[in-house]
Amino acid sequence: MYDYLVSQLCTYMLLEEHGKLDIYYGDESGFSLDPCIPYGWQPPCEYIRIVPANSPRLNVFGILSRDNQLHAYSVEGTINTDIVIACIDDFVKTIKKKTVLVLDNATIHHSEKFNAKLGEWITKGLRIFHLPTYSPHWNLIETLWRKIKYLWLKPGDYASWEILKVALQNILNSVGDAFKIDFEDSKYLKELKQAII
Repeated sequence: MYDYLVSQLCTYMLLEEHGKLDIYYGDESGFSLDPCIPYGWQPPCEYIRIVPANSPRLNVFGILSRDNQLHAYSVEGTINTDIVIACIDDFVKTIKKKTVLVLDNATIHHSEKFNAKLGEWITKGLRIFHLPTYSPHWNLIETLWRKIKYLWLKPGDYASWEILKVALQNILNSVGDAFKIDFEDSKYLKELKQAII
């Protein structure tokens, strides 16, 4: 099943390369005042301190293309099936050609209510493609979440909940302009392209 699904994704990518369809990658991520701090070097005698704090959680459902077109939907609270469906219903209004939306296998992407929408979305030109299990590396939007958490959000952005929300919204609004990802350098994308050849 794994090889079959990877082969299917490769086929979609080949069709996208020839302008026959668009591929978007969808996923959820959460942000709070408990920051993600990677290990790294810092100058001697200089310390970067971010004190974790209890805060609400801002969850984002994002839909991203390889050319950095981002549709981001922010929610304070839990993202459930109803919210994902509403986001996809909004996204489908923007598509201009046949489109594939790549999702992982989270329960909210497989619920009875979610599955009941698949036929309607297909009639509107949107097909949902579920990745093989345990394959987050094939979902390119994971790169966006890493960039936001480890690179684009700065220590000062965690000074308060309001500052964090504003900083995050500014980043989400600027993806494709001030904030870009070169997916052509992605090792997984290179592997997929090699599989196509």
